[in-house]
This record gives sequence, C-alpha cells and structure tokens, in this order.
Amino acid sequence: QVQLVESGGGLVQSGGSLRLSCAASGSIFSIKAMSWYRQAPGKQRELVAIIIGGGSTNYADSVKGRFTISRDNAKNTMDLQMNSLKPEDTAVYYCNADLSTSASSLTYRYWGQGTQVTVSS
Repeated sequence: QVQLVESGGGLVQSGGSLRLSCAASGSIFSIKAMSWYRQAPGKQRELVAIIIGGGSTNYADSVKGRFTISRDNAKNTMDLQMNSLKPEDTAVYYCNADLSTSASSLTYRYWGQGTQVTVSS
C-alpha cells in the first residue's frame, strides 16, 4: 500500500510564509512526478505546482515567484515553500504522486488527505 501524508498547514497573516511537506511511504518503486493541488470552498481543485523526476518544475501563474516546490528523491518527500501569502491562497492543499509500485506495474496517481492553509487579511 502507498500512503501520502501532508503536514505544515495552518493559519498565517497576509504576507507571511508557510512550508508544506508531503511524505510518500509504502511499496514504492519509482515516483515519476509529484505535485500540489489546492481547493478553495466552492471552487474546483487546481494545480499549484509540479515537480517531475528530473527536477523540472512548473507553477500556476497565481503563485509564480511566491511558491517554490522541491523534492528529496531519496526520502520520497516533497515540500512547498509558500511566501508572500495572500487571502486568496486560502484552501485545502493536497499532494499527489504519480508512481509505480514495481518494475512491471503501471503508474498510478495517489493523493494525500489534504492540509488546510488559511491566510487572514
């Protein structure tokens, strides 16, 4: 079984910073990509940032220059450093990983349970 666990959410004032972490554990053979999504109340879940195996990254326009995604391949962990937070960043943040559990298995997407980030004005 594979499990993804997020941590680091909380309440912060506008302009502040938070660092989210995601740890993947279980029967993992290879992780192709990891990413962060978020979902605000009444809105669809949206991609925030993605980091692919080789280290290339991509960000939503709304967070470019403020958020930084990073990954430790040896530990199967991923972080999201969020600076200059705005009230519109308030959402539940989810991590996911596209991974395979063996050399012969297909790649599947696994999700964490989410962590709440609230930015007060």
